[in-house]
Amino acid sequence: MKDVIYNEFNKANKLTFYNGDCSNLLKSLPDESVDLIITSPPYCMGKAYEDPHNDVATFRRQHESIFNDLYRVLKPGGSICWQVGYHVSERCVIPLDYIVYDIFIGKSSDKKYPLILRNRIVWTFGHGLNSSTRFSGRHEIILWFTKGDQYTFNLDNVRVPQKYPGKRSYKGPNAGKLSGNPLGKNPSDVWDIPNVKAKHVEKTNHPCQFPVAIPRRLICALTNKNGLVLDPFMGSGTTGLAAYIEGRRFVGSEIVKEYYDIATERLNDAINGDVKIREDKPVAEPAANTAVARLPEEFAKARSKNEETQSGG
Repeated sequence: MKDVIYNEFNKANKLTFYNGDCSNLLKSLPDESVDLIITSPPYCMGKAYEDPHNDVATFRRQHESIFNDLYRVLKPGGSICWQVGYHVSERCVIPLDYIVYDIFIGKSSDKKYPLILRNRIVWTFGHGLNSSTRFSGRHEIILWFTKGDQYTFNLDNVRVPQKYPGKRSYKGPNAGKLSGNPLGKNPSDVWDIPNVKAKHVEKTNHPCQFPVAIPRRLICALTNKNGLVLDPFMGSGTTGLAAYIEGRRFVGSEIVKEYYDIATERLNDAINGDVKIREDKPVAEPAANTAVARLPEEFAKARSKNEETQSGG
């Protein structure tokens, strides 16, 4: 029997997709029922799926309005992973993770809401929009909070290959022995994962997708099999797809019908065995002898001319 996507939450559901405001979904969830919350909320910059009058104040109000329910539905020992970038205007750049931290930890300061920040993870990617008035943005932030001191962290599930697996200790009691973990190394708090652009295998019509590799890594590390994962701003269903692949239950909401339909289609493809994802593997540099890696002659001339200008020649 194939898995089914339900549109109303029931604890027996494997997959629940709610087409509507996340506030309504959150109020329908039982207390302490969710193991992990992963999301990337709207940045309130007037994107196609946002109110054109949105601003940073709107971003703050939206987060403050749902925090109590987010905290209520999260199990003790559960985790919240909030992936955000920057609110960019003609005037300035505002780091949205500062606002999220201020709200989530500020609410926790009276000990009524004991959230603890465990990591500020930098997600870096090599390609994106280029800027001529500032350095081009090539990273976003994932804030990982836990509800209390005891929490799930399955490091061995997310280890990555070492650059030098044959390296050995050169002194001390382990001198001469292999120095690394046989399962790989800790992926650290800087994750180099390509973003979803152009011909990326995961690309849909959603303008701001994040890659499946991000929630997969978080789900594997921070939950156990059959745990419940929540995404209140589901978008194209990336977190739901990651949860399904990793054998977890999922509940999410998306207010825009077009994106809700995309998410549903992606999960139905996965249910039918047609998963379109980029595996979580190190980014490979292009071979030196390929056409795209060779420096074009006109670029070489332009750089040479610029060097002369910089040196005063």
